[in-house]
Amino acid sequence: MAAPRRDTRGIVGAADFLARVDFRRPDAAGPLRRYVEHYWLIDWDLTEPYVSHVVPHPDVHIVFQRFEGQEPFVEVAGVQHGLFTQKLEGRGRVCGVKFRPGAFRPFAPDRPVSEWTGRRVHSPEVFPGADLGAVLAPDDEAARVAALDTFLLALDPRPDPQAELATALVERARTDRGIRRVTELARAESMSVRLLQRLFAGYVGVGPKWVILRYRIHEALERAETADRIDWAALAADLGYADQAHLVRDFTATVGVPPAAYAAQGLH
Repeated sequence: MAAPRRDTRGIVGAADFLARVDFRRPDAAGPLRRYVEHYWLIDWDLTEPYVSHVVPHPDVHIVFQRFEGQEPFVEVAGVQHGLFTQKLEGRGRVCGVKFRPGAFRPFAPDRPVSEWTGRRVHSPEVFPGADLGAVLAPDDEAARVAALDTFLLALDPRPDPQAELATALVERARTDRGIRRVTELARAESMSVRLLQRLFAGYVGVGPKWVILRYRIHEALERAETADRIDWAALAADLGYADQAHLVRDFTATVGVPPAAYAAQGLH
């Protein structure tokens, strides 16, 4: 099994989070990697409650969860618009599947992904045959990963060219610094803006403008987490903002504090 990745982009206060929980990101089985970005496994045993915060990616997740004093459950978590907050206390375990943007649709082909957006839908409404014990009971990481592989492969996803196109478009929005507007993404792919928006609604769950803006915020958050000194005006220009004020506005609306305050207060 490949070594877990330690990329923490999107986690607010990543260093504090990693100091409190055991967090790993193992890979899915080979046939699933066209759909699954990675699994994410979290175990905790806390003497006092802790609240985690994440700036969500444009991804759908399937999450197996066990919280102290509650019955285990599995849910589908669609793309979340705002800051995702979760209170952790006592002992618990989460085993999640992070799908590549656009790649969840083959596992639930009867619904556009936009119908999941902003929702967290528990079993048994979805995947009623999921074996919670097989995923959540083993202490061995490899056994949990194998159980997740088995669960997903049993759903028999079929390759979908539209899903693959959506995944490729989101990746381009994430990595191509020349893409700063929806019109630029549509032009780069020789698509109309309307067709691009329809594809994103059906397969990603949010619009292309939201995706472009969200990756800007992830980049700004990463800089605030890792850099000793930041020229916010230069970063705003680099990310395609008209000026620093627009970056500050978007960062504050998403994270809850201005970027300079986030960095200065040691929230990371």
